[in-house]
Amino acid sequence: MALIDSGVDRSLPDLKGQVLDGVDFSKQRGDEHTDLADHGTNLSVVIAGIGATEARYGGQGLAPGAKILPIRMLDGKEVAGQDDAGTRYSQTLSRAIRYAADSKAQIINLSLARENSPGQQDVGTPELAAAVKYALSKGKLLFAGVGNSAEKSNPVQYPAATPGVVGVGAADDHAQVADFSERGPQVDMIAPGVRLVYPCRGGTMICDGDGTSLASAVASASAALIWAKHPEWTNNQVLRVMLNTLNKPADGSKRNDFIGYGGIRTRAALKSPGDPGPPNEYPLPDLAAAAKKSPSLKAPKPTSPAKHENAAPKTSESGNTLLWTGVGVAAALMVGAAIAVAVLRSRRRTAATPPPPPAHPPYVPAQSPHQPPADSHHRSEQNP
Repeated sequence: MALIDSGVDRSLPDLKGQVLDGVDFSKQRGDEHTDLADHGTNLSVVIAGIGATEARYGGQGLAPGAKILPIRMLDGKEVAGQDDAGTRYSQTLSRAIRYAADSKAQIINLSLARENSPGQQDVGTPELAAAVKYALSKGKLLFAGVGNSAEKSNPVQYPAATPGVVGVGAADDHAQVADFSERGPQVDMIAPGVRLVYPCRGGTMICDGDGTSLASAVASASAALIWAKHPEWTNNQVLRVMLNTLNKPADGSKRNDFIGYGGIRTRAALKSPGDPGPPNEYPLPDLAAAAKKSPSLKAPKPTSPAKHENAAPKTSESGNTLLWTGVGVAAALMVGAAIAVAVLRSRRRTAATPPPPPAHPPYVPAQSPHQPPADSHHRSEQNP
């Protein structure tokens, strides 16, 4: 699984042997195995943790059979205050997606989000759309968190709003859409994204978080489990089974802007998948609708992987800062793959950084292995 994020620290015991060599698009110190935010590392444990730490602190991810291909994306601090920040974000993300598309990874997780700058279409660009389309043509599945700003301006954010990307909202522990989870036509499904717990670095070695980052990671891990059971299926068939087995909207509608087509049900998809349908037909309508609007859009030729290393353009401008869809830290223990996805729990944390905010919440050690710190009810915001 390709993880386009803040990097992955493979020294964490629960990730031993789970993290491959990837690529670094950031100009920060280190490489793709350096995670200055702990964001990508936390998501990797949720997806593929092997439970190597002692039972009190360790935990198994939902898909421990998966391997993580780390692709470190540029951080918001690298483009903050620059006039072409949105353009740089879109260009770099497009390169990252193409790198993932050319890899052996079948699933691309994108737990990051950014809105267009005011009066511009500098993030949701044809270049980004073409990169997504290229990845789909290579047989990949792409999942992205829709964002955590529903209680504020609820902006449309990318890449979740890009046609061909499965936009994932966050569900709470009552299987309801979380208050912070953004609404809109970009929402395709919801997955657990509140009170999700996992082992982490430092402190008590136990963290928890809220956010559509986590929901996207759960959706990606669920897809990995389905694909592992049915390796002969295509990306379209895996996604179709996920959609067909969702908990549908309670109002009887086919979809709505709160939960999309419904809530994820990994166990149902594994036990009773039903007909996966045609292998070459993308099951969501947004891709075909976008093709009708832009019939002449052609995907540019992919760049060779060797040219992706540290390939972020050097020109820059301002705009909103790049923000991961928040994962924070507090206290608890990651559940194993055998536990139903519906009972996964988590918390988000508040980033203490002054404006402009970083691309992800900072790492804050939990205070106790048994109880969260006093501010664990706060959550990481995405607004610039």
